Amino acid sequence: METARPGLRELKKQRTRDALVRAALELFTTQGYERTTVDEIAEAVDVSQRTFFRYFAGKEEAAFAVQTMAEAHFVEAVRERPPHEAPLEALRRAVLESWDTFGEVIEAVVPMELHMRTFQLIESTPALLAAHLRRQEGLEEEVARVIAEREGLDVDTDPRPRVTVALFGGVIRLTSRLLSAGGDFGVESIRDLTASYLDQVGPALTENWRTDGGHDEANKG
Repeated sequence: METARPGLRELKKQRTRDALVRAALELFTTQGYERTTVDEIAEAVDVSQRTFFRYFAGKEEAAFAVQTMAEAHFVEAVRERPPHEAPLEALRRAVLESWDTFGEVIEAVVPMELHMRTFQLIESTPALLAAHLRRQEGLEEEVARVIAEREGLDVDTDPRPRVTVALFGGVIRLTSRLLSAGGDFGVESIRDLTASYLDQVGPALTENWRTDGGHDEANKG
């Protein structure tokens, strides 16, 4: 009996994993994370529970599978930015330019609309939100170390890489919440809103926000 070539075996495994992710996210977002069982996910793909556990440690890992891919894609994009770019600009360009391929990376596994519905689910499910915040802390630390390395800094003695990444991460979380709440899941809309908010970082930190002349009046006193 002829055995499958290694490439075909890997392709079949990837297809099974992707199918499990799609089934899990559809079930989580339609009937709830807590109410969905591993058996239901496996049954939706016509595989055994044992097969599910070959790919994922549990439901939580399946829930964050696409997000994990997206995060790895972003970290790699940061690593590839030219060394002459200032840190915040490198982060900005990494996230905006990665959207050109980011949508393809996600939609090779699930529709973008399902990915954004999953983000809404995470925000509204305490167990997933807690896991999400832990994951974000880990991601920000990883990116801060990448930034420190490219700038020739010691991340443990110089606070600037962590401060910059925390600021950047806050903007990304804000735009993600706004987009998922608004229901516009197009890649172009996500990219445009992200760019708009990142462009406000500099003015928000350095410029006077008042428009009524209040500061001028106070200074006269």
